[in-house]
Amino acid sequence: MPEPTLTLAPGESPPTARELRAFLHGLPGVDQVGAEERAARLSTRSIKTSAKAEAIDLAIAMVDLTTLEGADTAGKVRALCAKAVRPDPGDAEVPKVAAVCVYPDLVGVAVEALRGSGVGVASVATSFPSGRAPLEARLADTRAAVAAGASEIDMVIDRGAFLAGDYGKVFGEIAAVKQVCGGAHLKVIFETGELVTLDNVRRASWLAMRAGADFIKTSTGKVSPAATLPVTLVMLEAVRDFRAATGRQVGVKPAGGIRTTKDAVRYLVLVKEVAGPDWLTPEWFRLGASSLLNDLLMQRRKLATGVYSGPDYFTLD
Repeated sequence: MPEPTLTLAPGESPPTARELRAFLHGLPGVDQVGAEERAARLSTRSIKTSAKAEAIDLAIAMVDLTTLEGADTAGKVRALCAKAVRPDPGDAEVPKVAAVCVYPDLVGVAVEALRGSGVGVASVATSFPSGRAPLEARLADTRAAVAAGASEIDMVIDRGAFLAGDYGKVFGEIAAVKQVCGGAHLKVIFETGELVTLDNVRRASWLAMRAGADFIKTSTGKVSPAATLPVTLVMLEAVRDFRAATGRQVGVKPAGGIRTTKDAVRYLVLVKEVAGPDWLTPEWFRLGASSLLNDLLMQRRKLATGVYSGPDYFTLD
């Protein structure tokens, strides 16, 4: 059964704080044990060698290749962009990644380096990773990234406001950021490691989608635990049920802690079994991981040649 939806007619005012609270706390509770058991069961699924090759290529195409360090330079971003377009210089058949994600001040560098490649430029904004800044500063952050050419904005919610039950504030901030995104897609980051419960993950998912999110994302990668299979399962259920209730499809991005090809395949199985095959494309599912791509490339080469490449064969990000 699809979960209830808080719908808005054209021109209708946003929900009040009281309406949001009533709606979010009226969502069915998450069976944490059941979610963990289902995620664990699905993670044991094995796939045939031919399907594994296809899964690796799909996972590569879903990667958001990311550098979010204080020491980032224009040169590092250009090198990352080159890798995004041609992940394996020795194999032109390897797919491009979905996007390169950088801080707002480096968006212009990435846009220029990726021009004409088809690889998107994502930018974290809104005082990433804390999300603790006045709304006007967060909106200015977003406007700057969009003006520089970002095609995707990754914003973080104010977890303090969410955990205090101030859902109206969180809703309003997401809606405001969405408005200044223009044509750029908005990914809303929950930092699920700080939300504590799967019930909160479900509430945050529905709140963000109702406020206009194009994607919902687990984590910044700066807090542990980051992405987990049970958390992603709950988010996949939410986007599935949201589409059933409203007709609008929203993407999902687990980020942080996804390091190996086995990890990536587990997430792809989860997507297929929980949300369905409509989400098995880079348009609707992304993998946020800084170290995953090299393992995918090594496993791909192993399938093709029968031997593993040396650990220094692929560039470090």
